[in-house]
Amino acid sequence: MTPSLGKAVRHEWALDADFLSVNHGSFGATPRVVLAAQRDWQQRLEAQPSRFMRAVLPEALRHAADRLGAFIGADGKDIGFVDNATTGCNAVLRSLRLKPDDQVVVLTHGYGAVRNTVRYLCERVGARMVEASVPFPRPDPDAIVTNIAAALTPRTKLAVVDHITSGSALVLPLQRIVAACHAADVPVLVDGAHGPAQVPLDMHALGADWYAGNCHKWLCAPKGSAFLYARPDRQDDLHPVTISHGLGKGFLEEFDWSGTRDPSAWLATAVAIDFHARLGGETLMARNIALAADATSLLVRRLDTEPGTTGAMAGCMGMVRLPLAGAATVERSSDLRARLLGAGTDAPTHVHEGAIWLRLSAAAYNDIEDYQRLADIVVKLLAE
Repeated sequence: MTPSLGKAVRHEWALDADFLSVNHGSFGATPRVVLAAQRDWQQRLEAQPSRFMRAVLPEALRHAADRLGAFIGADGKDIGFVDNATTGCNAVLRSLRLKPDDQVVVLTHGYGAVRNTVRYLCERVGARMVEASVPFPRPDPDAIVTNIAAALTPRTKLAVVDHITSGSALVLPLQRIVAACHAADVPVLVDGAHGPAQVPLDMHALGADWYAGNCHKWLCAPKGSAFLYARPDRQDDLHPVTISHGLGKGFLEEFDWSGTRDPSAWLATAVAIDFHARLGGETLMARNIALAADATSLLVRRLDTEPGTTGAMAGCMGMVRLPLAGAATVERSSDLRARLLGAGTDAPTHVHEGAIWLRLSAAAYNDIEDYQRLADIVVKLLAE
């Protein structure tokens, strides 16, 4: 039996009851039971740090990786824990041996932090960052695959693609993209920051060379819980951002220990997986996607505007074009977002194709009344 969601489970989180939380996609929100598990691990650590780090952590970390592997369709031995998906992407990108005139393909809607990493590394050696266009709004999956394939050349050393774009909330046809890149003999790094628990995952079936995903977003693990999956044949010469004692000893030796830190966010991931299953697992994912679609339609009607996408490319987040006159600048978008925060909600805004778009998220603790309230706030701000 599917549990009741929305207001019926909101007590599971420590959310501010007076604040309208419709932006789970940015930082997630960690349930009380998962925070309690994290505190338990912290207490075990602090009871005797040396014993914990040497005798408890290695096995506990691999157990957490095995649980996560079962959740994402991977073997635990192919998973290294990192602080966030950007860190995972940095590990792969900084392990590349780029040469002058080499090329790295990114998406026009790629996450800014990862695009910056690619740009930084290319500029240092005289390589090129090449953009593949993502049509928006009303994206077409065939056009996206075609544009990525057209950007690949014999000089392309890597394609960096998002699973779900952050600033435009598009669920990309990832399996087709991976196949197109591999057909051109180009390896693929997936920025899967929004993938885990927003959509079902199967790393074995996907076949991507590397996949960096966040557990602190849709899986609701503590902040700082993320992973880097590396296909077995892509683990050689792959190093974490921080080089430490494991250098030269293999993928897990390097990623399981890169220095002293609090590992409790990673170790609590198993409890987050259990919590997600208790709320419905894949049924919860489908429910959130349906709620995001209903919420997007509601705002589109209230504002007499258009959505960013519908159908198969829409996930647990939705995009709504704001009907604003005048220039759509980053500064204006930032000002509007600040005003939304001041009005008691956290929906972010982004600039795309000459317009400012509002992004909303649908999580287990949301229900349609939240988006009716969001519409009221937005209508009032636009009127001002």
